[in-house]
Amino acid sequence: MTAFVLCHGAWSGGWGYRRVAEIIRASGHEVFIPTYTGVGERSHLANPDINLETHIQDVLGIIKWERIEEFVLVGHSYGGMVITGVADREYKKISRIVYLDAFLPENGQCLNDLTTPAQQEQMFNLAKEQGEGWRVPRPEGSIADTVSAEDREWIESLSSAQPLGTFTQKLKLEGNHLKIADKVYVLATEKKATPFYQFADWTRQQKDWQTVELQIHHHLMQSLPKETAKIIMGK
Repeated sequence: MTAFVLCHGAWSGGWGYRRVAEIIRASGHEVFIPTYTGVGERSHLANPDINLETHIQDVLGIIKWERIEEFVLVGHSYGGMVITGVADREYKKISRIVYLDAFLPENGQCLNDLTTPAQQEQMFNLAKEQGEGWRVPRPEGSIADTVSAEDREWIESLSSAQPLGTFTQKLKLEGNHLKIADKVYVLATEKKATPFYQFADWTRQQKDWQTVELQIHHHLMQSLPKETAKIIMGK
C-alpha cells in the first residue's frame, strides 16, 4: 500500500480530487487530500494574513500528524507552488512527485511571477473590486469549455475566493525538491495559451524528469479521472 498526498489548485478544495481519489483507494492505497486554510470547507477561516506559506504548512501538518513516513506528492495548478515548498522540506519522505498541469517555481518566485502582466492585473483588480483588497474570486469564465456543463456547474458552485497573498508570496527554496528521484510533469495540451508549457519545455530537457502530455483541458482530474489516477500511481 502506498500513501498519496493530493494538493489542489486555487479556488478549489479537496473535493476536486474526489473521482481520482476513489480510483486510487479502490486500488488499495491510502489517500490524503488536505484542503488549504481559507478555501473550500475551510473558507470560514479566510483572512488577509493567509499566504503561500500557510498552505505549505497545511500540507506539512497532514504529513506530521498523520505520521506519513513515505508518500507520493501530487499538485494541480496552484498546487504546484504548494508541493514545491513541501517537497523542499520533506524530500526524504517523498518517493515520487507529480505536477498536474501545475506551476513549477524556482527559488524567489511567486505565482504571479509565472503569469502574464494581464493575468497579474486581473488578479489585483478582482481583489480590489470584489474581494476587499485581499480575496481573489475565481475569474469569470475561467473554466468555460474546459469541462462538461455538469462539471462546470459543480466546480463553480463549490469554488471559493483565494487569499491574494497565496499568489504574491515568494518561495524560499534550498533546491531539495529536485533531489527526489521520481519526478513527473503532466501537461494538458487542449489549450495552447497557458503558462504551463514553459514548465513542460524545461522538464523535457532534464534527464531525471518524465514529461507526459494529455490532450485535455486544465481540469484533468474531472475530465480524465482514470487516466490521471493511472499517471499518479505510475501505471
